[in-house]
Formats: sequence, structure tokens, C-alpha cells
Amino acid sequence: MLSRFSAVNRCLTLVALCSSAAVQALEFPLPPPGEDVVGQVQVIKAKYEDTFADLGAANDLGYLEMVAANPGVDPWLPGEGTEVILPTRYVLPPGPREGIVINLAEYRLYYFPKGQNVVHTFPLGIGREGWGSPLGVGHVTVKTPNPAWYPPKSIREEHAAEGDFLPTVVPPGPDNPLGPYKLTLSFPGYLIHGSNKKFGIGMRVSHGCFRMLNHNVLELAGLVPVGTPVRILNEPYKFGVSGGKVYLEAHAPLDDEGDPSVVDKHTAVINALLKRDELSGLRLDWDMVREVVAAEDGLPVPIAAQTDSVAVSSEGTF
Repeated sequence: MLSRFSAVNRCLTLVALCSSAAVQALEFPLPPPGEDVVGQVQVIKAKYEDTFADLGAANDLGYLEMVAANPGVDPWLPGEGTEVILPTRYVLPPGPREGIVINLAEYRLYYFPKGQNVVHTFPLGIGREGWGSPLGVGHVTVKTPNPAWYPPKSIREEHAAEGDFLPTVVPPGPDNPLGPYKLTLSFPGYLIHGSNKKFGIGMRVSHGCFRMLNHNVLELAGLVPVGTPVRILNEPYKFGVSGGKVYLEAHAPLDDEGDPSVVDKHTAVINALLKRDELSGLRLDWDMVREVVAAEDGLPVPIAAQTDSVAVSSEGTF
């Protein structure tokens, strides 16, 4: 099978011909039953003034996913004419395709509108170390345009310790960190909201809430009714099927206890694979799996063909 570099490069070559076209909002038709991959990786040429933060905001991508997909490229000054990969191909998150699904390891939200055969996806800022975002199943309870912000006591105390004294209420406007809209969740104290800071979307920056680009939160608010289910996952390794091939998409695991070991990562990959009963018995290219896990670039890469089937176990795979 192709090396990971060749497999990714082949995908890029197919879309580079249309890289000069305007990038569309990240709404994709759902794949056929039994398939899991949407979108295409794209390539653009940077202008002199471009940064990854600007390119991400313009293309509904987060900062860290841009960095991961473009190793070796300066995120603050890519350089005039530098080819920049836009990682706009995704293995859909595991589980039911309904409502809002947030995958913390991706810094990304997926929305599956009821009765429509499409998925919308947006980048997120999530809780930083010590202020982790929750896991579990809940729902949207309230939608609020132009919200005021009432900083919790814990946050006021944190800021005061640094000499920054917050008011008890911040009115709507450009200085409001909730941006132009908030969606209150049934997880007590947690919101999906906009931001008055463009930088930080697609990073661990919040006190646990989910930050969105302002144009994204306004779009999401227009789509999502109150009561919409919300499922929050932390899945750094996603397996999916498309066109008779099995794909693996790998992201850097979130861990507040330090970087996980290679053994821990490989164990997590095998556990993710074992959750997919329909993928049992496939002949996986374990050399490719190792490369994808090491790269952690968020780009789906083929690791098997569905026609290649043997008994698969974890013995000697890593």
C-alpha cells in the first residue's frame, strides 16, 4: 500500500486544480448508508499577509487543525505563494447522526439537522487544562441573541488574582466575550457561544464552554431549535469507510496528565477499532496505521480495502 505521504499527496493532487475557487461553507451531503467520510482536502496558495488564524476564520477551520495539517509551515507568515492544506475532509464521528455532536479531540462540532440528508461542521474553542469541557449527552435549553455576560465568581477571582478586575455583568457589544449569540446547554454552566476574539477558535482556551467564530454561531443558531440533542465525545481516532476503503483519522489526544505514551495511543487506536464490529476481519496496513497515528494531522488516510479480509488481532500490530 502507498506510504501515508503518498496517500495524502494523491488526494491533494486531485483537488489542487480547483484550489483557486472560493471555499464554500462546510456543509456536506451525508454519505450513503455504511459510509462515513465527507468532504475533500483542499489546497490554496497563501498571500503575503495571510496567517493560519485568518485562513482558518475564512474557511471554517480551527488554528490547531491548520497547524497539524501543515507541518513545517510558519503559521504566522506562511509566505507568498506557499501551498497551504485545508483539512476539509472528515470521518464522521461515531454514533447516531442526529443533533449536535462535539468531538473534543477535533475541536469540532457536527450538526445533523432532522429530516435533512446533510451535515454542517464548525471549529470550536474548548476548555483549557483545569477547566475541561464536559462529556455526555444533553440538549439545547435556551437560545439567546446579544447575550450579556455574568462572570461566575470563580472566573472573577481568577482574573482578580492577575490584577484584572471583571464587572459583575458585561453588556452586549464588542467587548462581550460571548459574542452575538449563545446556546445554553443542559450541562449546568456550559454554553455554545460566539467570541470577541478571533484567535483561539480551534484551541484549548475557554473555561469549559464552546467558543465559535461569530459568523458560525449565528449560522448554527439559525439552524438549531431548542431541545436539539447534544452529544459530547473525546475521540482522537476515528475509523470510517468510503468507496470500498477503510480510513483512519488521527488527532493529538487531549490529556491533562501529560502526553500519552506511544503504547497508550496504540491501545486507544485498537479500542476505537474494536468498537466497529463491521470492520472486524480486515487486513489492515499496520505500517500505515503507525504513520497516521504518529502524524496526528487530522487527515483521513486509507489503511485497508474492504475486500481484504483475514482474522485481525492486536498481536504484533504495533
